[in-house]
Amino acid sequence: MFRVVIDPGVLVAALISSKGAPRALLQIWIEGAFELIVSSKLLTELESVLRREKFRTYVTLRDVNAYIALLRRFSTVAPDPDSAPGLSPDPGDDYLIALAAADSADYLISGDSHLIDIPNSPVPVLSPRAFLNRLQMGH
Repeated sequence: MFRVVIDPGVLVAALISSKGAPRALLQIWIEGAFELIVSSKLLTELESVLRREKFRTYVTLRDVNAYIALLRRFSTVAPDPDSAPGLSPDPGDDYLIALAAADSADYLISGDSHLIDIPNSPVPVLSPRAFLNRLQMGH
């Protein structure tokens, strides 16, 4: 079974939109298709984003709390990795690569092209659609 770290941006999209690859990823994770790895920092970032007023159009604060609780309960909660600057063009994303590498994730899933296009990433970075395709092919 694949071990996967999912970028908070993809997890936001999975909650606020009922269609698309991020929601499909969330659904198949719930069905047990892969192991999701999260950390306190990832969950805090996700919760902080989803608590912004602009998301009230899509989800209530109660929905946000339930979503974070679901992720915390059914994911593998790993320790926050040591800081590893310079892994990503966006310093705010370095921890995602470090988390995936530290916890032997098979993939980091992101919709950010600056992460997907990193040369020599210690962990392969795939878009949500590419990961879904990989799961459907069975490898």
